[in-house]
This record gives sequence, C-alpha cells and structure tokens, in this order.
Amino acid sequence: MTATLILVLALSVLIGLSLGVLGGGGSILTVPILVYVAGFEAKEAIAASLFVVGVTSAVSVFSHARSGRVMWRTGLLFGAAGMAGAFVGGLLGGHVPGQILLIAFALMMVATSIAMIRGRKKKADAGTEAPQHAELPLFRVLLDGLVVGLVTGLVGAGGGFLVVPALALLGGLPMAIAVGTSLVVIAMKSFAGLAGYLTTVELDWGITLAVTGAAIVGTLIGSKLAGRIPEAALRKGFGWFVLMMGAFVLIQQAPVDLRGPIALGVGGAALVAAAVCWFFVSACPLRKSNRTARQDTLPALV
Repeated sequence: MTATLILVLALSVLIGLSLGVLGGGGSILTVPILVYVAGFEAKEAIAASLFVVGVTSAVSVFSHARSGRVMWRTGLLFGAAGMAGAFVGGLLGGHVPGQILLIAFALMMVATSIAMIRGRKKKADAGTEAPQHAELPLFRVLLDGLVVGLVTGLVGAGGGFLVVPALALLGGLPMAIAVGTSLVVIAMKSFAGLAGYLTTVELDWGITLAVTGAAIVGTLIGSKLAGRIPEAALRKGFGWFVLMMGAFVLIQQAPVDLRGPIALGVGGAALVAAAVCWFFVSACPLRKSNRTARQDTLPALV
C-alpha cells in the first residue's frame, strides 16, 4: 500500500504540471490515476478529481495573476454560468452507472487529444489587440458556460480544454491569458460539480487530500515553467499521451476476452490513419510539425 500511495502521489504531480502549464488536463489525468492506481470506484474518482482540480486550479490562478495572465471579470462571468451546469452535471452523474461514466470520460479524452494534436489556428495580431469584452454576446457566454459546466460536472473532464478555446474565440484573449483565466473558471465549476456529487458519493478524504497536495506542488512548478516551454511541442506531446490514456480506458471497459483483439485493432487503425494522413492529406499535422521543425533549423544552418 505504501508503494502504491507513493506512485499515486508521484503521478499526481503531473496533474498540477498540466494545469499550471496548459490550463487544463488535470481531470484527464486524475480520474485514471485514482481508478487504476489508487483503486477508487468510477464515481468516487470523478468526484475526487473535481476536488483535486478545483483546489489546484485555485492555487495556480494566483501565480498566473501575479504575472498579469488573468482577466478576472471574464473568468468570473464564464465561471458563474458554468457553476450551474456543473452542479446539474454532478447531480446527474451520481445516478449514472460508473461504466457509462468511464466510457464517456474516455471519449472526452480522445476528443481532447485530437484537438490538442491538431492545435488552434491563431488570428493575426491576436496578441496585440485588446480584448473586446464589452461587445461579447452575453447569451452565448452564458450558454457556453452552462454546456462546459454540464460536461465538467457529469464526467469530471473537459474543463480546461473546453474553456481555453472558448475564452480565446469569444474573448479574443491571447493563449497565455486564456490559460490563466481558465483556471478561475475551472476552480468555480469544479467545486459546483463536487457539490452535486457529494449528495450521493462519499470520498476517501485522506487519499484525496494527499493527491491534492502533490498536485499543488506540480502546479507551482508548472506556473514557473509556463511560457518557457514551447507551447506547440508541449501541447502535442501531451495530446498523444492523452490519446493513449483514452484508448486504454476504453479497452479496460470491454470484456476481458475481447481486450486483446480490441487493442490490436485500435493500434492497427492508428497506424493506418497515420499512414493515410502522411501520404494523402496535405494538411496532415504529422507532416506539418515535421516541416515546421525543419524550417526552424534552416536559419541556424545558413
């Protein structure tokens, strides 16, 4: 048990690193760690992940705020809308079978990983223009907050990697500020979703608090690293990791005698998809990243 707890705490540092650097991904890591390493039930793991991510995000947001990377008004507005959705999602999640929640969580992991690997299109001069908060459509902000909050509360995932793009698109925030602001939203929605789950789920507070402490250490490190590590490389590398984790969770939900064939099928499908992307898709992210790396090395060779 001691070795297992040490492994859980070591892995929990990655939760904080992800939140501190990327503004998301905490629950994507927390739920599998708690289910497959700590031995939590699915609903207990999702509820615990909301607490861990909520506290860790609240701590991390102040580090980002000191560096001027938080827009408080935008974060509080989006977060308030998301809290209602997260609370409803938490209430619903307490009555949904655990296997269905894990499958939904794994599908969210796959969708998240694909979005991370593909990346986001940057608008010209996005970082030099002031955000136009006064012209934001209030109804859409509230609607997006409710939807993102519902997903967060229901399956304990999708917070940061849905909030960051929403803030960047709706508010025109630069990525660094969107990441910092998203932590305000994530903290608010996580606590609302946790309140919904606690009406039907009991937590092992000892392990939950220990994981939270380790994650806080990671987020403090991540906040220091934010802006120093190339964002595109970090995002894509983490995206591939999340994709593998999502496939693993999906395979674990299959009958035991089918897990081997499914794993082989998924691996073969991934190889075929990569080959088709490389040879037949002009905008393939695999070839694009390789081309970008070559272009970056040309000036040094001249």
